[in-house]
Amino acid sequence: MLLDYTTYFLAAFIATIGFGILYNVPTRTILASSLAGATGWVVYHYLSFQLELDYFVGAGAAAFLVANCSQWFARYYRMPVIVFAIPGIIPLVPGGSAYNMMRSFIEGNSDLAFMYATETFLVSGAIALGLSVNSGLLQALSSRTLGKRDKRYLP
Repeated sequence: MLLDYTTYFLAAFIATIGFGILYNVPTRTILASSLAGATGWVVYHYLSFQLELDYFVGAGAAAFLVANCSQWFARYYRMPVIVFAIPGIIPLVPGGSAYNMMRSFIEGNSDLAFMYATETFLVSGAIALGLSVNSGLLQALSSRTLGKRDKRYLP
């Protein structure tokens, strides 16, 4: 089991490095964004396949974790969050179900195609939700925002 998760981690890490290079991520941040992506994929796989939770829950929690890691790395490297978040979510993108959806549509199996379409859109929505919830929580709970809020409402 540990060997399986190590293999998943390394595969996602290498895939994220490839997409980081493809998207011209600064060289000094490639390993950090790959670490965020690989960690997110392992969490997604564990929640969705080991604990057998819904794909939506697994993708949302993994995207939240990737966004959280990206926020931390962005502060550490003094770079924009998007430098870490975009390559980091690549392993979570539901490419396989999108492919199966198109293949089922072409083969005329519309019931199966709609099942894959629903899965694709739910996982994509969960990724977007996980990223935006993290961003919203960080803005709401940041020390600067809390400081401004306190000053506005004090007499």
